Amino acid sequence: MAQKLLLRYKDNERMNHWFLALMFFLAGLSGLAFFHPSFYFFTHLFGGGAWARILHPFMGVLMVISFLGLFFRLWKQNTFTDADREWKKHMGDMLKGNKASLPPVGKYNYGQKMVFWAMTLSLVVLLVTGVMFWRPWFDGVFPIPVQRVAVLLHAVSAVVLVISTVVHVYAAIWVKGTVRAMTRGTVTESWAKLNHPLWHQEMTKK
Repeated sequence: MAQKLLLRYKDNERMNHWFLALMFFLAGLSGLAFFHPSFYFFTHLFGGGAWARILHPFMGVLMVISFLGLFFRLWKQNTFTDADREWKKHMGDMLKGNKASLPPVGKYNYGQKMVFWAMTLSLVVLLVTGVMFWRPWFDGVFPIPVQRVAVLLHAVSAVVLVISTVVHVYAAIWVKGTVRAMTRGTVTESWAKLNHPLWHQEMTKK
């Protein structure tokens, strides 16, 4: 007998998510090309060094705009609660696969919320610092020492964003049944009951 499915993400939310993923991938590769000479060959994907430098900030801005679409939908569900602090104490059980000992959580658990806010903070820093040395539009507005600090913060924030994304993707693959939430928009009721019991209760009451 087929399991009952619960809607986790609407079509427009999933389209937003995959557009964000595409912009992250393209902005990441073009940015990596200028991060170290050994990665400069990535510029060939964008038509050469000049085009990679031109396109990179525009793709970054599109990435931030796309993330805003998710942020305003999801930020309330990603605020921390007492249940999250209790879940944090049992994080080791999660890593061991012992989900039975974890406190019940809503749509997102503590780890997912940490990734969400790490992405939010890193994108804010990337946007602000990127504008500060965006040539030829804004680089003359800020003194050279400030631009150098901005470049450093930009690189650090990019690393934080990449690590957060890797954790996000790994967790989605590791927890079986999660990927279909962003490919089909639905999850099985048993998945919801096991991983997000409070959200399961909320959805089944509806």
